[in-house]
Amino acid sequence: MDDLLAHSLLVVTGKGGVGKSTVAAALGLAASRRGLRTIVVEVAAREDISRALAADTASAFDRRSVARGLHHISIEPQRAMEDYLRERLPVRALAGWLSRSRIFSTLTAATPGMRELLTIGKVWELCQPGGAEPYDLVVLDAPSTGHGLAMLQAPRTFASVARVGPVARQGRAIASFLGDPRRTAILAVSSAEEMAVSETLQLRSRLREELGLELSLIVANAIVRYRFTGDDERKLRAAPRSPAQHGGLFMANWARHQRAQLARLRRGTAGVALVTLPFVFGSALDRASLQQLSRELER
Repeated sequence: MDDLLAHSLLVVTGKGGVGKSTVAAALGLAASRRGLRTIVVEVAAREDISRALAADTASAFDRRSVARGLHHISIEPQRAMEDYLRERLPVRALAGWLSRSRIFSTLTAATPGMRELLTIGKVWELCQPGGAEPYDLVVLDAPSTGHGLAMLQAPRTFASVARVGPVARQGRAIASFLGDPRRTAILAVSSAEEMAVSETLQLRSRLREELGLELSLIVANAIVRYRFTGDDERKLRAAPRSPAQHGGLFMANWARHQRAQLARLRRGTAGVALVTLPFVFGSALDRASLQQLSRELER
């Protein structure tokens, strides 16, 4: 954990629905407990983490404190574009007019990778030490695997296409930052299910082949305990049918399936550290559950 939290940016990605937001929030809580000024970033106007951690009713698109030493922000590409124009254009009114222009917005939306570049650019700015209140750590709850890779690729792509000018310079700076393993760590979150494991294996392969990057950590989320010995399970199968027997057999089969998928995940990602988080039985993501998982992650 000390090595992981020594980075400036943690990028958390993986298949949709495996608990990326949960792990990102848990990492943020762990970092803040260690005295690091931390911000957890959501993208594409999502507010999953803010609903679980929010201490006030302020807009999720503004930075706000959600715990001692822990902040949150949700980045929306349109607002990121407006901020970029205000910083680059000499006339503030022109920036506002351009950002509201339907033609300009259509062209921006139609440019491959532009939304990803604007979003990762805002994340990169949060990682810079020169601000009035710089952060020790930025935790990015990135989009799911395919879109997450596109976000990591965007700065390099725009730098190579533009070649010169402010977009090229910023693209190169962001690409260099993302490619530096001392400053940026990429974490994959997976469940112990066949599709999620397959996508995690593909993520690692594409990171290495397309970007020359390696995963720093894999978090296998929502793992159930294997509660029975072989003899216990045989007795359970021989017992009279009942809701309890059915529930016990279901849990045993689920745990066995997960163990097989975890073994497959370990074989396919040899050399990358893998940790597991327990399945939390609850109706929704809440602060208490996140605190529990955060401490599990530290252990």
